[in-house]
Amino acid sequence: MSNSSIASIQIRLNLALIITVLITGALAFVQVYSVQSILPVLMQEFQASAATIGSTVGATILAVAFMSPLLGMISDALGRKAFIVGSIIFITIPTLALSFVHNISLLWWLRFMQGLAVPGITVVLLAYIGEEFSGNARIRLMGFYVSGTVLGGFLGRFLMGYLTEFMGWRHAFMVMGIISAFGAFLVWRNLPASQKFEAKPQVSTALVTLWHHLHNRYVLAACALGFCVLFSLVGCFTYINLYLDQPPYNLSSAQLANIFAVYLIGMVITPLSARLIVKFGTNFTVLIAMSLSIIGVLLTLLHPLWLIVLALAIMSSGIFITQSSTITYISANVTEGRSLASGLYYMCYYAGGFAGSVLCGHAFENGDWFMTAVTLISAQLMAMLIGGVLMRKEMNCNN
Repeated sequence: MSNSSIASIQIRLNLALIITVLITGALAFVQVYSVQSILPVLMQEFQASAATIGSTVGATILAVAFMSPLLGMISDALGRKAFIVGSIIFITIPTLALSFVHNISLLWWLRFMQGLAVPGITVVLLAYIGEEFSGNARIRLMGFYVSGTVLGGFLGRFLMGYLTEFMGWRHAFMVMGIISAFGAFLVWRNLPASQKFEAKPQVSTALVTLWHHLHNRYVLAACALGFCVLFSLVGCFTYINLYLDQPPYNLSSAQLANIFAVYLIGMVITPLSARLIVKFGTNFTVLIAMSLSIIGVLLTLLHPLWLIVLALAIMSSGIFITQSSTITYISANVTEGRSLASGLYYMCYYAGGFAGSVLCGHAFENGDWFMTAVTLISAQLMAMLIGGVLMRKEMNCNN
């Protein structure tokens, strides 16, 4: 095949993948955080404490952390597209089953089952992008992927809140399951097959690659930063709902769903972050983004509702920029076992989310939103330290 033919295919794939990657990223996260907007409803339904009901968010995240390295290794051996589509289909099953739960324990386990399939979308899609694209094209497509995850995070919370308001939470879960099933069909039809995938089926090869990753400071730095990033995002957006459900705000499920409209800002911010990364490098971009996020958390301590919403927009924008910077950092600095490297990153990323749901839950129970904010800022300061020290070497965006 001539160089011109290769170039034309590359352009065609870029145009086709933009929408498909957006949809796939959205489907990965539309179910993960959907319960956040109805936590007060579920808390009342099951007579649960704040930390217990918050753990239903952490259950999904814990499963994602557990499965990320495993599905990464399997995907490196067997392929990409089948894992992505199959994982979206799998998520449909526990989502539909959530319509019939009658105790908090079963709710927790079904939420855990939802998370088991998420890495089959996220980890494998990142490996797909890393293999098929390079340089600035890879950076931009990573930005669109993160934008899709932002859209999915918003839609899950927004739809769940409004559906619960109009038809009850049980029927709402049924609708959410149908959305995942339809999404799997769309991705199956539109995601191009891999062109550059090279199978590595030997377990010994995967273990050697794992050993190298565990001694690769680029991978370890990204993993540590990812832990702090999702710790902050999950802790903030889980317990801000319980805070705003209390007097003097007393927001309903639909009103809480509206709060998550701040996520849409991430769809604009994240693609623009690619320009920051190219111009300033990962290190400086992370420091700016996490400083912005800390300012956002501090502003939530003020009382006007409009200011809290603005603060959440500022806080989440910093998180989204940091996330985009981190996954781009991995793609640029890891050339072998990309899927496994992404799996390790997501294991730590979601372990941080689970830790945020638990520790911020106890902070909320013991000191309301003020202690929650203190806990969040502690994690964000740690993220700044990681970005300033462990990620000091700038990535080469032309790699």
